[in-house]
Amino acid sequence: MSRLNYQDRMDLLRETKQRHTFEKRAQKGYTDEDDYGNIPVPEDFHYAPESNCINGGIYGYDGLSRAFAGMLDAYPIYVDPMEILCGRWSKLLTDYRISTRWNEVDYPYDELKPLQKLYNITSGIENEAHCTPDFRIGLELGFGGLLDKLRHWRDRNPDKRAYYDAEERVVLAIQRYIGRCIARIRELLAAEARPEIQESLREMLAANEHIVSDPPSTFLEACQWTAHFACVSRAYNRDGAGYQLDVVLTPYYERDLAAGRLDDDKARFILANLLLIDTRYYQLSGVDAQDRDQTCRLSYLILEAAHLLNGSANLTVRVHDNVSRDYLRTAVEYLFRDRKAWPRFCGDDALVRGYMKNDGVDKAIARERVASGCNWLCVPGREYCINDTVKINIAKVFDVALHDMLEHEESPDTQKLFDCYDRHLRRAVEATAKGVNLHIDHAQDVQPELLLNLMTHGSIERGEDISRCAQLHTVGVDGAGLAIVADSFAALEQRIEREGRTGWREVEAALAGNFTGTEGERMRAMLAASERYCQGGSLGDRWARRLTDQFTEMVHSYPMPAGRQLVPGWFSWSRTILYGACVGATPNGRRAGEPISHGANPEPGFRKDGAVTAQSTGIAMAQPMCGNTAPLQLEFDPKMSEEEGGIERILQLILEHFRLGGTLININVLDGEKLLAAHANPDLYPDLVVRVTGFTAYFVSLSPRFRQLVVDRFLNGF
Repeated sequence: MSRLNYQDRMDLLRETKQRHTFEKRAQKGYTDEDDYGNIPVPEDFHYAPESNCINGGIYGYDGLSRAFAGMLDAYPIYVDPMEILCGRWSKLLTDYRISTRWNEVDYPYDELKPLQKLYNITSGIENEAHCTPDFRIGLELGFGGLLDKLRHWRDRNPDKRAYYDAEERVVLAIQRYIGRCIARIRELLAAEARPEIQESLREMLAANEHIVSDPPSTFLEACQWTAHFACVSRAYNRDGAGYQLDVVLTPYYERDLAAGRLDDDKARFILANLLLIDTRYYQLSGVDAQDRDQTCRLSYLILEAAHLLNGSANLTVRVHDNVSRDYLRTAVEYLFRDRKAWPRFCGDDALVRGYMKNDGVDKAIARERVASGCNWLCVPGREYCINDTVKINIAKVFDVALHDMLEHEESPDTQKLFDCYDRHLRRAVEATAKGVNLHIDHAQDVQPELLLNLMTHGSIERGEDISRCAQLHTVGVDGAGLAIVADSFAALEQRIEREGRTGWREVEAALAGNFTGTEGERMRAMLAASERYCQGGSLGDRWARRLTDQFTEMVHSYPMPAGRQLVPGWFSWSRTILYGACVGATPNGRRAGEPISHGANPEPGFRKDGAVTAQSTGIAMAQPMCGNTAPLQLEFDPKMSEEEGGIERILQLILEHFRLGGTLININVLDGEKLLAAHANPDLYPDLVVRVTGFTAYFVSLSPRFRQLVVDRFLNGF
């Protein structure tokens, strides 16, 4: 039997991953969200947590800690001898409380529901996680050190016993879970005949035995500790925030290199294994408070590890004035070479300048923020932001305002419509803010962050949930549907007021009839052909800027309790279909029920030439500039090869977009013929990965309608 090298093992692991993808789809159906890295739920896994509320829910420190500890004790153990790290998650505690995530028995919000429904608001009230722990705390203390810290502060805060007992219960359950992993590794080691796999299993065993209680001291142990925390925090509430992977792991890497315990081939395999276990959002490169580039050898190795993995990954390169051009070019080369939609790119300058507009934020704090999710950043262990959980569908707000104005105004015009839209948007923002405050006020009583608390500054010392003790409460509020609204205003202004080609009542009739019939289709075509957002200096671009200024001022200036701040952004996540379903026909030519626009992007077909530079410039000009993002999503054909100048063109596009004020860029490199073939028969292309919004997913896992959205984006000028 020939010896398996790291590439051989990764090839086998990729085959296993593809098999798991099909099995997960068979179990849960299509999933229009992150791949995550989880495994199928074993058929023999059964767990039924007990409710501690009359509505059947599970709430608070005691209820959730007991439920989670019980689940971990019954949790399936996953160890693959081809790997060098162990662990994988399969079931979420959230799955058991999906219909009762918020305790409306004690904390009702019936008065907010009518406005939330009217304006299609995603309130954030029932969401967990979406903030970032400081992994350095856990890596420095280890699980044993965290236990000691909890017990030390429990003695000093006897009135917070419920908090400390719950956190202790969770850490002890994690240690028992690792102990079960250790037992399984021993079983596999006893049965293994291949010397190279025996050696790997012995290293895995030693690492896990050490980190049960002691802090990790080697590169392998630090990655294994990270992997275990990633799995258990996912299992608790789908938390997926990572850390500045290259900077945090460099001390372990350098010590092991110097001691002869590690070489780059092994480090690369360990990192690939870490990325396989969970699709955490990790940031690379970056810059410190003194403007020094943080690119290092490990920054390159992580890209090489993702290349070795050749699958789904959520890596974000932070681009700044002093970034290594060689590293940035290398990142773009991997984007084109592997065509797996990684890495993404975030713009340091606009994000830092914008975030410093919030109270209590200086440059050093702004530089601490790391890309932690689909569209958001967070200061590790110091910020409670619940980003990407709060959204206002402004296309729905516009829909309500348009019909309100047409009903009550005898002489409609775009200024009156804008004023009406302004009134409705203010109501939507107020309802959203009240929901945010309700959530923050009672999060620790309903769904405390039992895992993230362990690596939050001040949480253990004070015996308080991160929702109470965070130094920053900068909550992202995303608007969705910018292109729909901007193009609708532009179409009405151009076709009615500037050109006189139609009238308000004619448009009203066409919308009511959903553009059916010959006249309806003629009206739809005329409106859709008006000046659109991202065409370059168009009416649509001017309306997008006006709408952005309005949304930014309204959200950012909304009076919140002391220490809290709403931060505006443009992002829809994967809700374009869901949000579009409740919006009637709109004056940009969109029919009732069709999806709304994707994030800050223009509508498909915004220009005949699909000009990337016009799109990049338009989105850069529509940034709220308060520290939240309005991502640029791009789709490229791999024929734009390095020989044709593609790499250099994209490199310059990235730098120029961020110079203009852009915040985040997501790029798909897709072969058009392969994409269409995969859409027709996705099972034949199990390795096709796309960046759907901020996250990556296997194309075969997406629903047919969502696959169609990706195809439309690619074919219609994105």
